Amino acid sequence: MADYRTNDGDRVEVRRSGAGRTIAIILVVVAAIVAILFATGFWSANVKEGALPDVDVSAKGGALPKVDLDSKEVVVGTKDTTVAVPKVKTEEESIAVPVVGVKDNGEK
Repeated sequence: MADYRTNDGDRVEVRRSGAGRTIAIILVVVAAIVAILFATGFWSANVKEGALPDVDVSAKGGALPKVDLDSKEVVVGTKDTTVAVPKVKTEEESIAVPVVGVKDNGEK
């Protein structure tokens, strides 16, 4: 919808419908006409029985491919070795730490 104003100041609305809506309406009308033609017998369809062709399908069971693989061996284990390991020691000392408190009406 678009609004236009004329030289006199009058407002004119122009409504345009989209092409998709027009095509949909035409398709619905065509489908209705075809349905009416079939329902009244003006058009008829002679459908004869049919069958799918016989097809012989056979398959041979598969087998895994033969593979000759040379690989390295992975060895996992432990061995004793001397390594310098740092030692951490702790000691206790007395120091003064700040304390924060709140007094309420002179009570302790």
